[in-house]
Amino acid sequence: MERNDLLKNIAETAYNVGFGAKKNFATYDIVDKFPGFIGFFSMAVGVFGLIIDDLSSKSLSATFIVLGILGLYITFYDSKKSEYAAAGTQLIQIFNELKHLYFCAKSAQPGELENFENKLIKLEERYFELSITKQIMFSDWYAHYKFFWQHQIDWINEQLNFSLLRDKIPLSLSFSVFIMITIFVGSCFNGEIAEFTHKFFEKR
Repeated sequence: MERNDLLKNIAETAYNVGFGAKKNFATYDIVDKFPGFIGFFSMAVGVFGLIIDDLSSKSLSATFIVLGILGLYITFYDSKKSEYAAAGTQLIQIFNELKHLYFCAKSAQPGELENFENKLIKLEERYFELSITKQIMFSDWYAHYKFFWQHQIDWINEQLNFSLLRDKIPLSLSFSVFIMITIFVGSCFNGEIAEFTHKFFEKR
């Protein structure tokens, strides 16, 4: 294998491993912290609801029901959250080994490249053994933030050239934001039409 091909393969594997590690940590964080956030938010709103009448609205009650359902969904992962943390830690170790392998391969002699190929294969095998396919909802979005905005990945970007919209922002997140903006603009526009129609017929 040529040096450039080997470096790109190492970078691609490091991306898969690093993102997988962050996804495990994302699942762990959501399972570990979100129930506490729900409890604090519910208590805070309940206290302020004693003095602010608007906080007793049906829409807010519906919000709490949704949060309660989310909390119930999260409990399904609670018994295994330590497994996600352990898998994430081991994947980070593999990621660091890949980083070391990458820089060693850059300066290695042509005759040494085969040894680096074999090391890459072994690291990939360890990665597949540790991978956990079932992750909690929204862990992918959180993992994108953890990997692309918190982690040092310049050496991977050197080979893969990540783009902002295609790689660093999840497509599902972009689509969801677009849908919400469309609904918001549509509701505002419909409200203006209704108000205009009402005033028009009042003048008549």
